[in-house]
Amino acid sequence: MKTKKQSNLKLLEEKNSYYKKLLFQSPDLIFQFTFTKEGTIFFPFLSKSVITHFDLTIEEKDKPALDILKSKIVAEDFVTFMATIYKAKKELKSWVHEFRAILPLRGLRWYKGTATVELEGNGDVNFYGKITDITEYKEQELKIKLSKERYLFALEASSEGVWDYDVVNKSVFYSSHTMRILGFEPVDTVDSISFWDSKIHPDDIAKCFMDTQDHIDGKTPYYENTQRILTKNGEYKWIKSRGKIIERDENNLPLRIIGTNTDVSLLKEKEENLIRTLQIVEEQNSRLLNFAHIVSHNLRSHSGNIAMLLNIIEEDSDSENLSENHSYLRSSSNALTQTIDHLKELVEIQTVLVNKKENLNLNEFLAKTLDILADEISKNKVIINNSISENETLTYNPAYLESILLNFTTNAIRYSHPERVPIISYSITTNEDKRVLNISDNGLGINLERHGKKLFGMYKTFHNHKDSRGIGLFITKNQIEAMGGSVSVKSEVGVGTTFNIFFNE
Repeated sequence: MKTKKQSNLKLLEEKNSYYKKLLFQSPDLIFQFTFTKEGTIFFPFLSKSVITHFDLTIEEKDKPALDILKSKIVAEDFVTFMATIYKAKKELKSWVHEFRAILPLRGLRWYKGTATVELEGNGDVNFYGKITDITEYKEQELKIKLSKERYLFALEASSEGVWDYDVVNKSVFYSSHTMRILGFEPVDTVDSISFWDSKIHPDDIAKCFMDTQDHIDGKTPYYENTQRILTKNGEYKWIKSRGKIIERDENNLPLRIIGTNTDVSLLKEKEENLIRTLQIVEEQNSRLLNFAHIVSHNLRSHSGNIAMLLNIIEEDSDSENLSENHSYLRSSSNALTQTIDHLKELVEIQTVLVNKKENLNLNEFLAKTLDILADEISKNKVIINNSISENETLTYNPAYLESILLNFTTNAIRYSHPERVPIISYSITTNEDKRVLNISDNGLGINLERHGKKLFGMYKTFHNHKDSRGIGLFITKNQIEAMGGSVSVKSEVGVGTTFNIFFNE
């Protein structure tokens, strides 16, 4: 008769045999690793999948455990592998470690080993665990790492800063380069969207928001806007921002927008310089066309008249006709001389006198102008309003300043309104860091819609005044522009005119 104890022991052995068979056939790489108290190492159990996966031969399975491990694990990883084993044995803590192995068929592979560590009653230490092939994960991890390194290198090498806008939380990630552009410490920063919005130049805000909304509404494939941004030192920089929505919710509303910031201040400055240069060239071309018109039309007219009169004089012997024709000839000669003088004056404006600049008291020059025109001012009962400071000075060409004041004041008197007392006002204002001389009158005014484009043209007149020659404004404008300045006009028929002279000192 078998005792109850013998029956239980047999049942236990059968269960152990069953579990061993089950583990042996498991697709997982299951193992048992044992340190004896004498210090030897062996594998009491290896699942069939371990033997198959690691290409273990019959001879290898009978070798000592250390020899098996050393033959499979990459030499560089073996020392660290054994160090983690001994540490887990000593501390009796779970073992987790990643390592590489070289297999005859599979080549280089990455593995992650995990095991529970237990101390047996006889002093042996057992590792019960499994091995997981993580090669694909490691390869993907390496690709991500390389991509990240390339991305970071590209960011460092480029002039662009990166931003990442979390629309829901209204927070933005700003890369270190973006912060450097704004003059802050170059570190990655997360801040509210208002950090950037509050720095946009007031004149650029509307366009910036409109471009953003156009992208949100799907009108543009990406967001792009160039705006002025206030930096830490209080100066504005031109920043070109580009971005794209990369995530939307179920209602098609944006959740996340990623983009870049590029400092384009130098490009913008070059662009503005180019525009100014083109404007100068355009103005020069306009002057050349006027000059060509004078040469081709006016001089030809004068020379034609003179040639015709000379022919008449040669053919006509009547004394009265000769006297009359001589009078016409003199008039044509005087007109030719006047035209040549005008051309000479234009050439001098562009060449001879430009470089002559002095520090001039504006009030003294205005007083001189008013003295020259004292009879005209008195005869027409002109009221002069002068709000220019006594100490107001300009670095300017004296001949030009005198000519400018004289021409504008003479015109204001000449074209005064017949039904009211003439009033001429002088003042100095500032516009975009440039000083502006304002000369206003309450005279006849000019129809700018009709005459605006040809107002400063040569030989252009707009009132039937006996002294109008159409040369004064043309000469004055050329003088102002030759000094790097500009002139603008506001006028209303029957109300008056204001000329604004911008000085570039």
